[in-house]
Amino acid sequence: MESLPDALVQSILSLLSNAKDVASCKCVSKRWKDSLPYLRSLFFSRNLFDNLTNGDTPDAIITRILLSIVKLEELVVYCPFSSAGLASWLSIAGPTLKNLELRLDNITDDNTFTEIPSKLDCIRAAWNLESLRLWGVLMIYSPKWNGFHRLKNLEIVGARLEDRALHDALRACPNLTHLLLRGCDGLRSITIENPLLEDCKLDFYGDCLLTINSTCLESLEIQGCRLIRVLETQFLKNLSIANTAGRVQMVDFGKLVALEKLDIRGVQWCWDAISKMLRMASEVKQLVMKVEFTGDWDTLLPFPEVDFVDFFNSHPKLQTFEMHGAIFAALCQKNSLKNVDSKFSIPCLENVVVTVRSPLNAEQKMTTLKSLIKYAKSLKKMSIRILQMKSNHSSADDFFEDICKFRHRNYKIVSIE
Repeated sequence: MESLPDALVQSILSLLSNAKDVASCKCVSKRWKDSLPYLRSLFFSRNLFDNLTNGDTPDAIITRILLSIVKLEELVVYCPFSSAGLASWLSIAGPTLKNLELRLDNITDDNTFTEIPSKLDCIRAAWNLESLRLWGVLMIYSPKWNGFHRLKNLEIVGARLEDRALHDALRACPNLTHLLLRGCDGLRSITIENPLLEDCKLDFYGDCLLTINSTCLESLEIQGCRLIRVLETQFLKNLSIANTAGRVQMVDFGKLVALEKLDIRGVQWCWDAISKMLRMASEVKQLVMKVEFTGDWDTLLPFPEVDFVDFFNSHPKLQTFEMHGAIFAALCQKNSLKNVDSKFSIPCLENVVVTVRSPLNAEQKMTTLKSLIKYAKSLKKMSIRILQMKSNHSSADDFFEDICKFRHRNYKIVSIE
């Protein structure tokens, strides 16, 4: 390192980001210390300042480091800090910051702010941000953000939110292309209207009502919503909808002409919502169905009969199909394969994953498995998952024996998990 010119030393040391490493490098030599103002990124870990002495504080230490840096582009702070400290840092580095990640830890039991101005309000000083990640957020009042017109990526993890506050926060970020809200509580009805949004991941607690109006949307993942409306879907390629704690009652989408992958999961979906999604996703190539029950109200009901031939005729481009016990049982009804046209085929199906949870209707289930082999001429792999199949009757053993024989006859394609 001593033989290198100053510019190269500065370039190498500017790649450091961990604050502990930066502090160590300052002690190596004056030359190294003089190179540190050219750092572009800083990371302060959660426990970095646990053993401070001499009355120093994390706020003061971070402020001193930031004052020594010429043009900081990324700041990540997981250690505890105050809103006054954050305001001080962003008054120094805010205009040059592109990426900001903060562990706020400002959720309280009584939903009150303990600091004024709030940490959320302080962030407005970093008006040039392109990416903002926040952890442990309390957003019950609209943050005083003037507008982040360069912000492309917004991620909020572990948050207590109010509808109006989130709505106003998203309006202050008009050019978002990526949005992630994970582990968010308190929302009842939310509308997202960011026209450039391409990738959206939403994970809510409870039964939220959701409306999205984003013309560029390509990928959408939703967890924890009861009523879902997505108005613009002409570019939507990947769609995942789940509700592990409640019921998916209604879905309303535009035409899903570009959809390639559909993933629906949950304990209970209304059958109208399931059948509507299947009708709209006629061009889908990958389909995952892991819904346990249907039913419009609290009563859990099994799936109605689904005609095997009609199902695959309605999804001619399907290449990968993963079906949980309920939909598999629905495809295995007595009349599903009674009258099959000799010209019927499943032209594109290559990979099937079947989860079996019950030995009931074992004969029909075996017939369905054999039909998948018979009519899917392009099938390369079938995985049969035996999941928690409990029965005191010998039928469970007989059914498993039939599956083993089926696997043995088709060992190049079929496997048992």
